[in-house]
Amino acid sequence: MPVIDFHIHIGDAGGMKPWVTSFFQNYGKGSGAEEVIGKDGRMDPAALVGMLRKNGVDYAVILAELSPITTGMTSNEDVAEFCKSRKELIPFANLNPYLSSRLGEELERCVRDLGMRGIKLYPTYQQFYPNDRMLYPLYAKAQDLKIPVMVHTGSSLFRGSRMKYGDPVLLDDVAVDFPELVLLLVHSGRGFWYDAAFFLAQLHPHVYMEIAGLPPQNLLKYFPDLEKNADKIIFGSDWPGVPGIGKNIETIRSLPIKEETKRKILGDTAARILGIP
Repeated sequence: MPVIDFHIHIGDAGGMKPWVTSFFQNYGKGSGAEEVIGKDGRMDPAALVGMLRKNGVDYAVILAELSPITTGMTSNEDVAEFCKSRKELIPFANLNPYLSSRLGEELERCVRDLGMRGIKLYPTYQQFYPNDRMLYPLYAKAQDLKIPVMVHTGSSLFRGSRMKYGDPVLLDDVAVDFPELVLLLVHSGRGFWYDAAFFLAQLHPHVYMEIAGLPPQNLLKYFPDLEKNADKIIFGSDWPGVPGIGKNIETIRSLPIKEETKRKILGDTAARILGIP
């Protein structure tokens, strides 16, 4: 099965807040970003695919982000264009409930006209509770369209973000009210909600844990019973904010867990969600 990175950011310095650019430049040293970013400051999709292949990644989810307060703007249109004609790159939309009034209709447009394969929500950056009923038209449409919804949970480092919106338990309402909706708990409650994320993924058949931004050598520390959720854990890197995608993959492969579990984390489960043969 392929290795799938479920969490890749693109964009250029002009669309990011200065503190985000500084973070990537400092914390992301060794990430391979220098191979991908051209002299004009923009990322090149062919170069990204090459860098990912060199690190052992076959497919990657590319994320839009509309967070003008905290991180910056990477539009749905830019992500769709970036991934165009690149089967290795899978575009995911973002909608900000304070910037869009018809969330269900806008999501359908992103899928129908832009070719988006899913959506990521940023409650801590855009400052909303993910179980707020204003989001329900979006969840209903995603369930109808059979596309996955990623939701940031846990801590956020960037200026202006608020952790109170990142509690994974808030997604229990959504899982109950939309029982066929595929939900990914991004960062798996990073910080102090690891147990909640793990339990929710066990409880609900279509809730998954995504482990972007978590040091892979600490996974068994955060989740001592990781094997019990073997079918519910999905690899993501959070590139370019992390160094060494390939090293992280190798660390997961070196963990004292079943080989079958490693395959599920690194690609099998994500391939099933994304419909990759």
